[in-house]
Amino acid sequence: MERTELAERLHRAATQAQPIAQLSESSSFDIDEAYAIQSELVAHRVQEGNPIIGLKMGFTSEAKMKQMGVHDMIWGRLTQDMLIQAGDRVPLSKFIHPRAEPEIAFRISKDIGYEIPLDELENYVDGMAAAIEVIDSRFQNFKFNLYDVVADNCSSTGFVVGDWHAPHREIRDLNMRLRFDGEVIEEGSSQAILGDPWKALQAATRLAAQYGEPIKAGYVILAGAATPAAFLKPHQAVQVEVEDLGSVGFETAD
Repeated sequence: MERTELAERLHRAATQAQPIAQLSESSSFDIDEAYAIQSELVAHRVQEGNPIIGLKMGFTSEAKMKQMGVHDMIWGRLTQDMLIQAGDRVPLSKFIHPRAEPEIAFRISKDIGYEIPLDELENYVDGMAAAIEVIDSRFQNFKFNLYDVVADNCSSTGFVVGDWHAPHREIRDLNMRLRFDGEVIEEGSSQAILGDPWKALQAATRLAAQYGEPIKAGYVILAGAATPAAFLKPHQAVQVEVEDLGSVGFETAD
């Protein structure tokens, strides 16, 4: 199948909240072709009036990279329709099998078109915040390989960002908790994000430049999950707490 048809299949699966078989079961494509499919998939959202407003990083833990048999991170695009306002009630009927992950978000202060050295990144960031990413694979049983997940925009489907704080470098070992209805479901450290979330941001500048996706002022960059993702159910209060960066949450509905 051509990548245009594969992108259309993924877009229909997302808009109809109906899972499909893995693309790799019927088509063969490499990592660059997977990103090309992702680009066409996201173009559907942009054409529907939902511009790209950020990027998300995936496989930002060494354990996850080893599990998937890769040696680099993956990335996806965030569009306007994915943004969830803090405190919103989010109907789960619009998803297939959604999960939540605790994250740290960066807000970009000026355009980036090339890889930025790690020690210069603060010049391009004007805010950091606690965040939650909602992921939702379009594939049956949440099963996929590397190429499938990249084509599927790295399972991106929603995100919520807390209050912005002035950026600082020492975020390498912040405690991070994911709570459902006040109960801690997952707990970890920002150290799980490449040992330092700033490194995830640096990788975002490298990979975005490699694939010709400029990072624009105002973009939100999600650095990657600090814990495993947890399944969402209706009528839950979902909250993430990040040491020094506060908390943020939303509620789920049917």
